[in-house]
Amino acid sequence: MTAEPTFDDLFGECHRSALHLEMRDDYGISSPGFVAWREGVHFNRTDFDAPWVTLVSGAVARGVAVRRARVVSEPVSDYIRYEHSATPYANLAGGEQVRWLPRRLTSDLALPGNDFWLFDERLIRFAYFSGDGEPAGHVFCDDPAVIKLCLAAFEAVWERGVDHADYRPT
Repeated sequence: MTAEPTFDDLFGECHRSALHLEMRDDYGISSPGFVAWREGVHFNRTDFDAPWVTLVSGAVARGVAVRRARVVSEPVSDYIRYEHSATPYANLAGGEQVRWLPRRLTSDLALPGNDFWLFDERLIRFAYFSGDGEPAGHVFCDDPAVIKLCLAAFEAVWERGVDHADYRPT
C-alpha cells in the first residue's frame, strides 16, 4: 500500500499552483497560538510558523503560486480575528497571497461543502473538521468534474476577495 502524501510531498510535487479555500469561522480552537492570543500571552509566532513558511517559500521560489482565500462571517469570530493577526507570520512570510471575502457576498456562488487545497489543478485535498473546528480527517480527490467545481469556486471567491493588506475584520 502506498503511503498517503504529506503536505511536504504535495508541495514538493507541485509545479504551478496551490490553492486553498477556507470557509469556517473556527479552526483548532485548542491550538497553542490561538489559546495564547485569546489569553493575551506572548507567543513566538516565528518559531511556531517556521516549518510552514519554509515549505511554502520553497514552492514559491520554484514558481508555484500559493493563494489562500478565506470566506468569513461578519462580525468575525475571535478565531478569525486571531487568524487575521497571524497571517503576516504564518502565510505572507512564506509568499502566500491571501484574500478575505465576507460570507454575505457569497450567496450567489456555488461553493463546495468543505475546505480544500487544490494542487496544479490535478489533485484536491478536502479537509474535514468537527463542529468546534478541530481537524477530523481529510480525503483526496482527482475527479476532473470535482476539480473543475473547486477551481471555479476558488476563483470566484478570489475575484471578489479583499487583499489581506486591505481587509479589516469587523
